[in-house]
Amino acid sequence: MGLVLLALAAGGVQAQAVPSAAPTGQPGRVVLMDLDGAIGPASVDYVRRGLKLAAAENARLAVIQIDTPGGLDASMRSIIKHILASPVPVAAYVAPNGARAASAGTYILYASHIAAMAPASNLGAATPVAIGMPTPAAPAGKPDNSGKGPEQQGDAMTAKRLADASAYIRSLAQLRGRNADWGEQAVRESVSLSAQEALQKNVITLIAKDVPDLLKQVNGREVRTAEGNVRLATHNAELLVVEADWRSRLLSVITEPSLALILLMVGVYGLLFEFSNPGFVLPGVVGAISLMLALFGLQMLPINYAGLGLILLGVAFLIAESFLPTFGVLGVGGVAAFSIGALLLIDNDVPGFGVPLWLIGMLAVGSAVFILVIGSVAARTRRRPAAVGVSTLVGATGELVEFANGEGWAQIQGDYWKVRGAEGLRPGRRIRVTRVQGLALQVAEEIQESPARA
Repeated sequence: MGLVLLALAAGGVQAQAVPSAAPTGQPGRVVLMDLDGAIGPASVDYVRRGLKLAAAENARLAVIQIDTPGGLDASMRSIIKHILASPVPVAAYVAPNGARAASAGTYILYASHIAAMAPASNLGAATPVAIGMPTPAAPAGKPDNSGKGPEQQGDAMTAKRLADASAYIRSLAQLRGRNADWGEQAVRESVSLSAQEALQKNVITLIAKDVPDLLKQVNGREVRTAEGNVRLATHNAELLVVEADWRSRLLSVITEPSLALILLMVGVYGLLFEFSNPGFVLPGVVGAISLMLALFGLQMLPINYAGLGLILLGVAFLIAESFLPTFGVLGVGGVAAFSIGALLLIDNDVPGFGVPLWLIGMLAVGSAVFILVIGSVAARTRRRPAAVGVSTLVGATGELVEFANGEGWAQIQGDYWKVRGAEGLRPGRRIRVTRVQGLALQVAEEIQESPARA
């Protein structure tokens, strides 16, 4: 919860373009975006906003500086759709030196009008991955004589994923006039290339040492956009850097699978604590906010609903363990269901979008401890004698006001109560409550002790 509030505070300003130190008054502008880290929902929002700014500013070029290990397939395709529909030419630039455009980054590079790389960067390894049992590879030194590719050795879903990804990157390569065969090889065989090799194989357009060098090299080139052919005029263009706004920062925080799982647990246990101890208010407020943020983040991630169901089932078992005498059976089952569900929660094996095992272990142990504490508090509360209610009147004394045929009314502790008792009772007598009988009190005459004689 604190991380979310910190992100909101840090990103409180709206999206803005920060001009570089380039001289003002020059013809044309270039918008620069920095796509660093795993590609996810926050990346889509950031790129969409950057391209929208480029169109509004009538920019000559939009540069997306990339350094990514990969990302979610749905997010990658959304970014590519924005690039393909952009009226402003887009240059994907793998930088700085040492950066990479792996997996999803390779597709974005192929989709862009200009594909550039820093000298010491690389791209490739574009095979789509998902949770599941991997296809065993042939032992080292032994060729695979089956005559089948990986997609044939694997299951049908793997074959479909590879065929779809291969066709997708080939279509992008054909659109931009790049090496389609190597693109398909990167998908099927997870191969990679250095910047020099990529230039030689016509995978990229050029190699640039930095952004000014990139703008210098692309000046005068003609590219085809969604609105027709455009000749780039980037010489001495003003550079506008797109900063992440509060929405992008919030999305980047809550779409982190580990934090989304933590928020989910905080939400569930906050509400559980509030329902178990009404009146505290704060746990309920924090729990409700955390639960809403977790659900918002999870609906933007490729979650496995079976995993989410196992998590909720595990929490339900742990709660039931606190109130039922199952001797630990439900507790053990709850921890097991929660752990398995957390492992299956994110339906993707992309780097940066998994839940680490140590966090799952900590949450499982923490959940068990929390439920045991709540259960012990509830058990002590049940054993505590009642402080309010009609049952507290047993043993109290009062005065009989009216009585006939075994029923009447008596004043007990300042209130009038319907009472039942023996026929011999008379109004004005002192009585004592012996038990509660439905909506009436069973009473008997109070025996006055005789004073002791000297």
